[in-house]
Amino acid sequence: MTEELLLKAIRAALKAGVEIRRIYGESDFGIELKADNSPLTIADKRSDAVIRDILSDTPYPILSEEAKALPYEERRLWNRLWIVDPLDGTKEFIKRNGEFTVNIAFVEEGAPVSGVIYVPVKKILYFGDIARGAYRIDGIEEISPEISWDDILSSAKRLPLPSCRDRFTVVASRSHLSPETADFIEALRKEHPTLETVSIGSSLKICLVGEGAADIYPRFAPTMEWDTAAGHAIVRAAGKEVWHTDRRTPLRYNKEDLHNPYFIVE
Repeated sequence: MTEELLLKAIRAALKAGVEIRRIYGESDFGIELKADNSPLTIADKRSDAVIRDILSDTPYPILSEEAKALPYEERRLWNRLWIVDPLDGTKEFIKRNGEFTVNIAFVEEGAPVSGVIYVPVKKILYFGDIARGAYRIDGIEEISPEISWDDILSSAKRLPLPSCRDRFTVVASRSHLSPETADFIEALRKEHPTLETVSIGSSLKICLVGEGAADIYPRFAPTMEWDTAAGHAIVRAAGKEVWHTDRRTPLRYNKEDLHNPYFIVE
């Protein structure tokens, strides 16, 4: 992926964050229920519109949570595509706990090669590319159209960050901790008696492993490709991986079935 395309994805995520913050400050989120009973807000829709407007200027198709997926017979021809979750963690958005993100990934031949994750309330940006590494920038709200790749890197910290943790740390879902995940964590506790868990929402869980704040994120519960693609690209760029539960096979994307298998990030 070119630096120009990655900068475009960063700009899209930041502009979407502006829209999300604006709605976050309002009293009415315009909450609807989708067919699977998951919530949808005005912020999801506006973020999706902003991202589509910017990424539609590229030659690559967009697979987004908030748009009806095209038939696999058409999608299977997409060797390169964007996978977008315009507001990952809608439940956390509604709870107003700040633990939600904008996720944009670029996928080639089923593998995530570049990713951008933006945390609108905390104004934290994670981004990564397998050829260029993974990074974090704090306190960022927007970038100018003239900004260069070197300019972005000048204010970024390379991932993983230095760590002084003395305990094995497991990150778990804030809203979806399944019995299977709980059992997996308890098995880890036998190997690591001082194990501690950190619970947080959205793709921030993957980011914590990517930046070195946690050792592992097991997920034995349903997710979709747009939930993980951006984070997967970032942890790959940081030298880590998102595996099937066999801990040998990486997740793949733009599958016929867009559901993810259970997975482990480490």
